[in-house]
Amino acid sequence: MQVRRNVNLKRIYNCVFKNCIATINDVIFAFYSIKRNNMRLISWNVNGIRAIAKKGFDEIVDYMNPDILCLQETKAQVDQVNEVLFGNGFNVYANHAEKKGYSGTAILSKTEPLNVVYDMGIPEHDNEGRVIAAEFEGFFVVTVYVPNSKAGLLRLDYRKQWDADLLQYLKKLEVQKPVIFCGDLNVAHRDIDIARPKANYNVSPGYTQTEIDGLDNYIESGLVDSYRLFHPDEVKYSWWSFRAGARARNVGWRLDYILASEKLMPQITEAEILTDVMGSDHCPVLLVME
Repeated sequence: MQVRRNVNLKRIYNCVFKNCIATINDVIFAFYSIKRNNMRLISWNVNGIRAIAKKGFDEIVDYMNPDILCLQETKAQVDQVNEVLFGNGFNVYANHAEKKGYSGTAILSKTEPLNVVYDMGIPEHDNEGRVIAAEFEGFFVVTVYVPNSKAGLLRLDYRKQWDADLLQYLKKLEVQKPVIFCGDLNVAHRDIDIARPKANYNVSPGYTQTEIDGLDNYIESGLVDSYRLFHPDEVKYSWWSFRAGARARNVGWRLDYILASEKLMPQITEAEILTDVMGSDHCPVLLVME
């Protein structure tokens, strides 16, 4: 994949020539970005693309500087997503649910994919806009908004089938070329990934053994949890409830992941959770690859 950097020199120009100060970090970051040949992939549950557009989304994206940006829970129809993101310099591919204002995913890419496929081709799963697969020269990028098991675990059986079917779908893609699989997976994988494991285990959606087993199956199939590869023991979360100041107190869950085929591991140089990025109840997660 040829990477075309989106270095925002205009931002620096405006700072210098409109009587404001361009920070040294901005300048260094911009020129470092010109020289490097890494691909930055970011995945983010934005909890409503129209809502986050009012919270400085364009500026946030400029700050994160992704080559590929995968979004979940856009809560908008395709035409609404395109309207919000029009003119931002990305190729935009969006999927929506039949139910308006619900679910939805999008992939934004500086490089035009070779092909884009929406949904898994399974009618039972394909009415909520939860899956997009974009094919690039050396790999597939698949962004997913995994169904929540709902209060009372009412949707847990469906979730179990979803995980099994999605894994089968990913492995079919992997026959052709390696896969980068990212999104809000709606599960905390281990005790380290949730602030209060004992209180939530097998009670709360997102931390049942069924859901944990589902993620185990992805990993055992050869998809590597990139964050844990680089940070095996670090406690860091990607989602916080809006209630009771949970984010300020860091009472959170790690629900957002970027998994990748083992074949890609030699090229992956960094994985991170961007907890400083605000605007949603989730924060973005990052993968850097040569």
